[in-house]
Amino acid sequence: MIKTSITLIFVYFFGIIFIPTMAQEVVIELGPDEIALNATFSIKVTISNDKIKSYNEFPDILGFQKQGISQSSSMNVINGQVSSTNSIIQYYKPLRKGGVTLSGFSIKINGADYSSPGKKINVVDARAAQRQSNVFDPFDDLFGKSREEPEFIEIEDDAFFASSVDKEEVFVGEGFNVSLAFYMSETNQAPFQFYEPGKQLDGILKKMKPSNAWEENFNITNIQPERVSFNGKTWIKYKVYEATFFPFSEGEITIPPISWEMIKYRVAKNPTFFGSNRLEDFKTFYSSAKKVKVNPLPPHPLRNEVSVGIFQLRENISQFEAQTGEGFTYNFGINGEGNINSISAPKTRQIHKLNTYDPNVRQQVNRGMKKITGIKEFTYYLTINEPGQVNLADHFEWIYFNPVQSKYDTLRPKAIINVTGESKVNQAISNQRLGGIYDLIEVESNKLSYERYKYYFSIFINLLLAGSVILLAVLIMRKGNG
Repeated sequence: MIKTSITLIFVYFFGIIFIPTMAQEVVIELGPDEIALNATFSIKVTISNDKIKSYNEFPDILGFQKQGISQSSSMNVINGQVSSTNSIIQYYKPLRKGGVTLSGFSIKINGADYSSPGKKINVVDARAAQRQSNVFDPFDDLFGKSREEPEFIEIEDDAFFASSVDKEEVFVGEGFNVSLAFYMSETNQAPFQFYEPGKQLDGILKKMKPSNAWEENFNITNIQPERVSFNGKTWIKYKVYEATFFPFSEGEITIPPISWEMIKYRVAKNPTFFGSNRLEDFKTFYSSAKKVKVNPLPPHPLRNEVSVGIFQLRENISQFEAQTGEGFTYNFGINGEGNINSISAPKTRQIHKLNTYDPNVRQQVNRGMKKITGIKEFTYYLTINEPGQVNLADHFEWIYFNPVQSKYDTLRPKAIINVTGESKVNQAISNQRLGGIYDLIEVESNKLSYERYKYYFSIFINLLLAGSVILLAVLIMRKGNG
């Protein structure tokens, strides 16, 4: 026993020194042409004189179910030359009898593609169980003896997968946060690994995303551990998806139960220094459904147009002193929490004293801390045609609904412009577009002003009376002559 141990240690360190000098070679081995229904088919990839650092998914076989993956390694010393091999084996369980064709396929190993032509497999009736070794032992050939197949056991895990929402009830247009995460207790001993999270999410989101809501995706690209505490325990949280949804209509939004597959390794009951001490297997976790009630907004003439959120006005102006007819810029910025994309321009009231043009628009959206925040800016170019003080609050307003206070609110500017110079009103009216004339309808009174027109009425009435007197005199003269 002592001699054997010394030999093993010598071979191990000898291999470490000399393995890098050997050439790399990759071999793909397929299982037998005929297997019993209760047997296991395998695809084995072996790389010589290098480690398997990365590999992509093994092919699916019609009529077979993937069972798990194991890895093994070996070293050999022949005539003073040291060589090593590393293998990865995918196991398949047949589901029915009959002939099956494994089509040609390729596998990417350490970034390079390697191909296999495939083969035909015949699945026959189940046979009496026979002891067979699926795990390659590198020392069987080296020392000329066989070892028993290692026994792999499953360790009980303390983990779960969950979906969560931060609100159970919202208004139409109000955002609610949704996240999907895998949780593992700090004391969990079962080994896990994520299995194709991107591919799984693609399928999940097709079923989960509500059709009547705007999505702001937080775009998680790296799954990072986060320590959280609840139910008196400490957990490691791995968030795989997060988004905020803004519903378009009232009703109910349901986040359905979601399945999430993880690689869970079974470990060797009697671990050895060499060979594989764990076997790849899978476990599927299921989250529970979540429901969010969406309430309609209170009655308001603009309730189908307004944004919903918590907003403030951030205005910026280039100057507070201006000459009549002189242009300057004014920035009406809406800052806060809500659906920034849905924010529309403020309502403007244009009169002959002030002209505005279509604004330039800029927005910034921030995603973090379970919220969507940001700013949308509307930059106007203004000209004022009448001297005096102009309060911009008389010309701009933005109405929104505050879901915290459950009421509508209005943002109005505070800026006041002092304008000097000669009046340019007549010039502005003469140059005004037809649409600008119609804009006056909103600000001009529709009541007839007697004070403005009484002078013209007096002249008209006097002329009418004079004409009547003259007509009456003519008629009398004609009658007298007759």
